[in-house]
Amino acid sequence: MKNLPFLSFEETNKTIKAEILESFESFFDSGWYVLGEKVKNFEQEYARFNQVDHVIGVSNGLDALHIALKTLGIGKGDEVIIPSNTYIATALAVSYVGATPVFVEPDIDTYNLDSTKIENSITSKTKAIMPVHLYGQACEMESIMKIADRNGLFVIEDNAQSQGASYNGKLTGSWGDINGTSFYPGKNLGALGDAGAITTNNKELAQKAAVLRNYGSEKKYYNEVIGFNMRLDECQAGFLSIKLRYLNEWTKQRQEIAGWYNEAMKDFSDLILPKVAQNATHSYHLYVIRTNRRDELQKHLAENGVGSLIHYPIPPHLQKAYQNLGLKKGDFPIAEEMADSCLSLPIWPGMTFEMIEIITDIIKSFKV
Repeated sequence: MKNLPFLSFEETNKTIKAEILESFESFFDSGWYVLGEKVKNFEQEYARFNQVDHVIGVSNGLDALHIALKTLGIGKGDEVIIPSNTYIATALAVSYVGATPVFVEPDIDTYNLDSTKIENSITSKTKAIMPVHLYGQACEMESIMKIADRNGLFVIEDNAQSQGASYNGKLTGSWGDINGTSFYPGKNLGALGDAGAITTNNKELAQKAAVLRNYGSEKKYYNEVIGFNMRLDECQAGFLSIKLRYLNEWTKQRQEIAGWYNEAMKDFSDLILPKVAQNATHSYHLYVIRTNRRDELQKHLAENGVGSLIHYPIPPHLQKAYQNLGLKKGDFPIAEEMADSCLSLPIWPGMTFEMIEIITDIIKSFKV
């Protein structure tokens, strides 16, 4: 059997190669390489796609969250509520502005922030809630927005994994005051390098973000605030404009592949398959299963030529980087259980039904 990697760009790259080369040649010949027409065009296109008024292209998803927090004036002495099972970038963005990340457990079924647990963690220092649409599934945003409204808090969506997903018909990245997303190559909408964006319906926040990403300057050599060099690359913006045209089609493929997995493994009693919350949609950036014998299953898959990954083996509160918070094993048992049992299977546009049959047959052959 030909090896099946965890992720392959072969089919998508084949589809867009001619357009990508044409875009690069246009970029190369233009003589304008920073914050030009390609960035402006992509910002407008992504705003239409995400159904928001403003998009600010930035260097990556972490920088998007960092700038979003800065625009809201969040800083030293403030607290921001984030999920206990998120990728560490969410916490890092909070730390970058001098604030403290406050972890709240996810719903064990959806893996997204459990809104019923948020209010118990709100203090006089809490300034914002940062829900993460993990693995591609939209958080239950209506309840989160109501909690924020009741408590006078900002909402910043971490939309790095879920472009195109929605809750009650409203897209992720369009709910919060100001939100960040990532276009890292492995994302559903991935650049050919690092890239990210900020989305918002607030004109004032959009203007602040645009200034912050560009040295704190709206007019060249005139710096209004202490800003950053966090601009979306002109070349990557051109590539993203091309890939954006295919995103809905690729998302449908991911959803179809997830359906094949679900059907093939529905009777595997030893596995926990993905569950989608009522009123939420899932763009399946990742297809994540859970099993108490995760490491053995991963080894079995590898021995049979199938790639898989663990998202994420160590939750943020147990990372050495956050030992200053004084948290310990057992403080967030749901996040820890997920870290010990989650396994991400291959899912990428271009996968065939036969590939899913091969993978699920190998899983079936794994004796439990």
